[in-house]
Amino acid sequence: MLYTVIKKNLYQDSVSLMLLTNHLSAIDGVNQIQVMMGTPANKDIFKGSGLYTDELEAANPSDLCIVVNSDDEGIVDKVVEETETYLSNQSAESQQSSIPVVRTWEMAENKLPTADVALISIAGEHAPAEANKALDRGLNVFMFSDNVSVEDELQLKQRAQDEGLIVMGPDCGTGILDGVPMAFANVVEKGNIGIVGASGTGIQEVSTIIGRKGGGVSQAIGTGGRDLSSDIGAITTIRGLRVLDNDPETDVITYISKPPAPEVREKVIEVFKTLSKPVVAIFMGDKPKEAHDNIHYTWTLEDTALKALELANSGQAVKYDFANDQDIQKVKENGEQRYIKGYFCGGTLAHEAAMIIEDALNLEGETEHTDGMMLHYQGHEVIDLGDDAYTQGRAHPMIDPTLRVEKVKEAAADSETAVILLDNVIGYGAHEDMAGVFAPVVQEAKEEAAKQGKAFVAIASVTGTADDPQVYQEQVDKLEAAGVIVTDSNAQATKLAVEIIDYLNGKQSETATTDKQVQENDKVAELIASKPRVINIGLKGFAEAILEHGGEVVQYQWAPIAGGNKRLAKILEKLK
Repeated sequence: MLYTVIKKNLYQDSVSLMLLTNHLSAIDGVNQIQVMMGTPANKDIFKGSGLYTDELEAANPSDLCIVVNSDDEGIVDKVVEETETYLSNQSAESQQSSIPVVRTWEMAENKLPTADVALISIAGEHAPAEANKALDRGLNVFMFSDNVSVEDELQLKQRAQDEGLIVMGPDCGTGILDGVPMAFANVVEKGNIGIVGASGTGIQEVSTIIGRKGGGVSQAIGTGGRDLSSDIGAITTIRGLRVLDNDPETDVITYISKPPAPEVREKVIEVFKTLSKPVVAIFMGDKPKEAHDNIHYTWTLEDTALKALELANSGQAVKYDFANDQDIQKVKENGEQRYIKGYFCGGTLAHEAAMIIEDALNLEGETEHTDGMMLHYQGHEVIDLGDDAYTQGRAHPMIDPTLRVEKVKEAAADSETAVILLDNVIGYGAHEDMAGVFAPVVQEAKEEAAKQGKAFVAIASVTGTADDPQVYQEQVDKLEAAGVIVTDSNAQATKLAVEIIDYLNGKQSETATTDKQVQENDKVAELIASKPRVINIGLKGFAEAILEHGGEVVQYQWAPIAGGNKRLAKILEKLK
């Protein structure tokens, strides 16, 4: 037998009512029960679950509706009593909370004038209107709400993009902003791995594995599962990737996708290629491709987390501020200096450097390297000075730096040299202090160039450890004190050299263009730069987690305008 209880004008958010329904389902004698607001959409759900009654026809969207299937009519009183107790306890907890509670947008703004994001978890039919109100106020939007139309999602995301904001969602279950969990998120240590994901539980699985393995998450930006559809075209995905690429706290970007539209998948991959940071990408359901460019594809969520950890712990490429480097600016002013001169004692390191430069210049790789010449193209050259051609009658350059010193001096005096690229391999058997030899050579060459109104850039990597006799950090410190840029690896050193040449030649990547746009008009960068300041519209539990982890939050005790009467609500909105 079906029994109906309608409590007039008692609005509760949908998530709270789901929890209440679960609570009431445990009462002995209840065969089936549903508690929802009396919206048209919810009435359809009552019908679909076999719990619709004629009494529901008169219910308004602001009315709390309870339908019980029970063999005992007396159970209805028990259900009503438990409902009132449950809601009363919720109200008491809310009053005891230190979180301010407001009932209008204006009050929310007064309580938290620095707010930068609205977290929305009300019924989907009302969520777009409140999201637009948040955008009106210059707030980013995290939309937990589902059942939002594609048309509304597209409108919100396009508007946010035009205004330098972001809409995460709808149906965005998980996020982490500067260490603060949003919605259904876990507590994960802050770290250098950023995540963009269309799957809430996917983000949770990857982020928690990262946390358990000793890593940390800088940001986790949810997009909503429909963002990868052809209708939406990955608007939030691309926005999130660009923002993380410019986030100084993020070294590795991890991307988690539900099965995307094929054309959108390719669009996202093309964006990956423009990013300055390594990307670990999983397209659920698709067999991973071979790694290419800066992209590493994975097959499972665990693989994704482990690969991100591997890259995060391997040291990341230098992001260099070319525009504010005086040496680079002097080199740029002199139009002749456009070439890399690389002098190596390690043959494999020289080969790697030549390979990276060849790839950047779209050259066919050379198979023969006569006299250790790994690369010779226009004014660029990379030489392995450990080749037999240079070690006849003299010690290997890892032991005897004399020939390399001569080469560095020649390159510094060459009017076409822009970058001098070096390796420094330390350890047992190697020169006792190679950095101590090259630091004064580079410093003197820089001083001589300055006298002539010129400059050059010196870049090096050190291959070794803290336990080597020469001591890794001591070698790094000596080189840096002489004005040498020291990177974590030979590959990073070479890639930086290539980026400098591109900069000198006036090549501005899509990433660089985006960086400028981000700096000029991007409130998302501001959002992730500090703990979020949230106006929470819906589930109170979300607000408590935000406050607990250092965010600021105001609870907007939202209820549908005009009791949910859409026609009257539109009239009232126009009158404002």
